[in-house]
Amino acid sequence: MPNYKKVSNNIQQLIISGAGDKKIKWLNIANPGKDELSFLRKIKIYDFDFKQLRASSAKIMAQRPMLEQRDKYFFLILQFPVFKGGEVVPAEVDFFISHGLLVTLHVNDLPVLSEFFNTAKKDDLTLLAKKMPSSAILLYELLSKLIFHCYDLMDKNSSKIDEIEKIIFSNQQKKAASSILELRRNIIAIRRIMQNHKNILKKITQTKSKVISSAKLNHYYFELIDHTKRIWELSENQKEAVEALYDTNQSMLNYNINNVMKTLTIFSVVMYPLSVIASLFGMNAESGMPFINTPNSFWIIFAIMGFCASILLLIFAKKKWL
Repeated sequence: MPNYKKVSNNIQQLIISGAGDKKIKWLNIANPGKDELSFLRKIKIYDFDFKQLRASSAKIMAQRPMLEQRDKYFFLILQFPVFKGGEVVPAEVDFFISHGLLVTLHVNDLPVLSEFFNTAKKDDLTLLAKKMPSSAILLYELLSKLIFHCYDLMDKNSSKIDEIEKIIFSNQQKKAASSILELRRNIIAIRRIMQNHKNILKKITQTKSKVISSAKLNHYYFELIDHTKRIWELSENQKEAVEALYDTNQSMLNYNINNVMKTLTIFSVVMYPLSVIASLFGMNAESGMPFINTPNSFWIIFAIMGFCASILLLIFAKKKWL
C-alpha cells in the first residue's frame, strides 16, 4: 500500500515507493490559496519561484500553456477540456516537477485527475512509476489519463453529430440550428485548448536536465504527442462535419423559406386581379355598370372571379410553378 497522508483539507500527499530506496512524493493540491503556497515555500530544498506559486493560486486562468525550467525543478501549466453545463470549458493544472517530486495544483474541476490520484492512493502496484520510480514517469501517466479523457469528449461530439443529422432530415431545422451552434462552439473550444499541447510535450522531450532524463522518457512522451496529433485530426474532421451539417441545414431552411415565399407569392398574384375586379364592381356608378340590375349578379361576378383565378392557377401549373 502506498504511504498516504492528508496534510490539510486541500493538500494530499502520496509517497510511491519503487525499487530500492527510490521514492516519489506526489502533492495533490486542490483550490490552492495562501496556506497552500506557504506550505510549498517551506520546502526550501526546491526553492520554488514565488511568481510561479502566485500564478498557481491566481483565480484568473492562464492564457496559454507554458513550460519553464529552473535549476531544481520544472514549472508546467496545461489546460484540458471538460464538460460543464453542456459546454466545453478549459480546466487548468499547474505542475512542479523535480527529482522524486510531483506537485499538482488545480481547482478540483478535473474528475479524471482525482480518480487517478484515488486509484494510486488505494493501490500503486498498477502504476508504471512503481516499476520506474521517476516523477517524470508519474507525470506521463497523469498526462496520459487527462489526454485520453479527450477521446471521451470527441465520442460525445460524434454522437451529437449523428443526432443532429437525424434532426435535420426530420425537418426540425430550428432545433438543428441551435444544436449545430452549440456543437461548433464545443469543438472550437477543444481545438483551442489542445492546440499547444504538442509543442509543450516536444519541449519536454528536448529538455536536457537531470530532472527529466530524455533517453527513457522520449518513448512515452512521443506517444502522448501522437495522441495530441490524433485528437487534433479528429477535431478537424468533426469541425468539417459540423460545417457540412450547417450548410445542409441552411440549404433546407432556405428551401423551406422559398416554398413559403412561393406560396405567398402565388396567393398574392391570384388575389390581385380578384381585388381589381371587386374594386371595379364596388364603384358607385349607377349607369353603365354591368350586372347591377341583373338577377343573381353576385353569383355572376363570383363566377367571373373564380374563372380568372382558375386561369391563373392553370398557367402556374403549366409553368410548373406550383
